[in-house]
Amino acid sequence: MRISIKWLVRSQSIVTLAAGMIYPYYLLFLKNLGNSYSKYGLAFAVFTISAAAASQWLARYLDQYGLRMLMLSSLGMAAVMLLFPWTSSYTAVLLLQLVMGVCNAMQRMSERLLLADYTESGARGPAIGHYQFWTSVASGFAVMIGGYLIDYLTINILFYLSSALYAAGAWAVWRRLVKEHPAKKPRSRSFPPDTVI
Repeated sequence: MRISIKWLVRSQSIVTLAAGMIYPYYLLFLKNLGNSYSKYGLAFAVFTISAAAASQWLARYLDQYGLRMLMLSSLGMAAVMLLFPWTSSYTAVLLLQLVMGVCNAMQRMSERLLLADYTESGARGPAIGHYQFWTSVASGFAVMIGGYLIDYLTINILFYLSSALYAAGAWAVWRRLVKEHPAKKPRSRSFPPDTVI
């Protein structure tokens, strides 16, 4: 595995931890709003269809802005997780699901692009296996942790913790973005010796 992929493994393990902590218990949140299983199905359909539609539009920008998309997807999810506890209507849930679908498309597409970019042809198997292992482990621990927390706390706390983890994942990607694309220093203006300013 190339060293450069380690940052991707770390950042997306955090994101997977954030997702795994809330998604298995998301149905409980909808039930608390008084909604049925059929409405849960519709909400999930809005999520998947919006992700599919967004992927077609985002694809043209992926090669140029893949790293930025990965960061924005985590920031978007962090914002959505903060909004969910304050949501009291099913319509608002559908709108948030739409945003989540777009964020999911950005994350999945940029994740795959970066995995290809940061690995070498003919030697991608071990790196992808390493990536899959750690993100899957993070997901498993997240479900377990979420189960313990929801026994003692409220589901709203899970949303807030998930938001914090998504923000941490975005920060990890931002660090890589700054490293690869450092800010250009402003050019100093020089004047001839006899110029009066």
